[in-house]
Amino acid sequence: MASSAVAAPRSSSKTESYVDNKRKEDVRQANILAARTVADAVRTSLGPKGMDKMISTANGDVIITNDGATILNKMEVLQPAAKMLVELSKSQDAAAGDGTTTVVVIAGALLKQCLVLLSHGIHPTVISDSLHKVSIKAVDVLTAMARPVELSDRESLVKSASTALNSKVVSQYSTLLAPLAVDAVLSVVDPAKPEIVDLRDIKIVKKLGGTVDDTETVKGLVFDKKTSHAAGGPTRMEKAKIAVIQFQISPPKTDIEQSIVVSDYTQMDRILKEERNYILSMIKKIRSTGCNVLLIQKSILRDAVTDLSLHYLAKAKILVVKDVERDEIEFITKTLNCLPIANIEHFREEKLGYADLVEESSLGDGKIVKITGIQNMGRTTSVLVRGSNQLVLDEAERSLHDALCVVRCLVSKRFLIAGGGAPEIELSRQLGAWAKVLQGMESHCVKYFAQALEVIPYTLAENAGLNPMTIVTELRNRHNEGEINTGINVRKGQITNIWDENVVQPLLVSTSAITLATECVRMILKIDDIVTVR
Repeated sequence: MASSAVAAPRSSSKTESYVDNKRKEDVRQANILAARTVADAVRTSLGPKGMDKMISTANGDVIITNDGATILNKMEVLQPAAKMLVELSKSQDAAAGDGTTTVVVIAGALLKQCLVLLSHGIHPTVISDSLHKVSIKAVDVLTAMARPVELSDRESLVKSASTALNSKVVSQYSTLLAPLAVDAVLSVVDPAKPEIVDLRDIKIVKKLGGTVDDTETVKGLVFDKKTSHAAGGPTRMEKAKIAVIQFQISPPKTDIEQSIVVSDYTQMDRILKEERNYILSMIKKIRSTGCNVLLIQKSILRDAVTDLSLHYLAKAKILVVKDVERDEIEFITKTLNCLPIANIEHFREEKLGYADLVEESSLGDGKIVKITGIQNMGRTTSVLVRGSNQLVLDEAERSLHDALCVVRCLVSKRFLIAGGGAPEIELSRQLGAWAKVLQGMESHCVKYFAQALEVIPYTLAENAGLNPMTIVTELRNRHNEGEINTGINVRKGQITNIWDENVVQPLLVSTSAITLATECVRMILKIDDIVTVR
């Protein structure tokens, strides 16, 4: 069940105080404290000067990251309410892609204030309703602060992607990765549906070796594998006619697991001859369509190709890439503008894709296959990410994913807002002023939630080694004077106009963080018991 906790002090007034029973109070308090512990664990990784976490998994793998979603996803959280913060971070990652640490830190700060309000004798439902109103008001305030942006304004999109990358381990490569992310997203935007971007149309291929500087966008396809040239087959093909096949070019097997005993040599020769004829007839049919490149899906039933079939394919001068993953087929066929072929009987020329060049090239200590110059290419793109070791490579991929998500946010909701704690301190100021207009318990709750939002600038200053009290006080004063885009410049260690410093982020990241954090806190707040089912 839930661990017991010391009861919070109650107000002496019997008329205004809501007296809850002891058990419900203990469960609620235990939930809030468990969730706050999770929030405090990731709080130090917020911002450009945030600390990184080294995560050691059960199987001995090591991950170094400061991405909130990754840290929480790898943490083994047992307490049910604390798990909700892990899910909260995943929701933010799905909705906006960035701000996964911010959303958890805000939720932790709101829960802290909820604990104070509960100790004042305010009913959880009143607190929850006030929080809902705060969420709606906050979105209005943030929208009023935002500036519209056009997709043609590439510079603003790059600034936004750079801001997302500045807090990552690979922040020194933001000048390379940010434009790359912008170009990749813009290349897959469909003019018929200009507000929808499917990131599955951007394939990230990781290849060990080189540095992150060697990362590049490939207009075509990249396979992190070599061509099958066991039998001396071609490794380069110009004017390629490409087929994506989902059947096996190997002798058929029986449907059930059984052994066939052949005692006569003539019978054995007959079997081998039949196998050769079977494979040859398939390859002749493939060659008759003019196909000269085969992409073969990985098979789980039997070998997709045998040494014999590779030998005949090499003789027919057909380039073969085998063991293509099942989940890559959709991306490949969309890029090549062709159809996957599930049976040799359906092998026709109209199902082929066409490209100027398919070639195998050496990269690092391995090889890759590139398909370029694709005719009638679909709206997809491939990004080849390089890194000197596996830790850097994985973090570069995660950082690039965040940058792609940020640009996707701007495509769907074309507004930019200042970063550096400016939106949060402005929210705190405006909600504080709004609390004075409200009456009763609602006013009291809103005032406390307004104070909670100061946790973001406070944490940014703290993680940058600045004096948080001085910084937040000065920031509050500047915002009171009407400088709404003033934020913390952690690089210079002072307060500046953050918009002029090009520290900007999509409006969707901020609004999503506030909305999701308040939803999660309201849910935790209204839990008064934990029932364990065996």
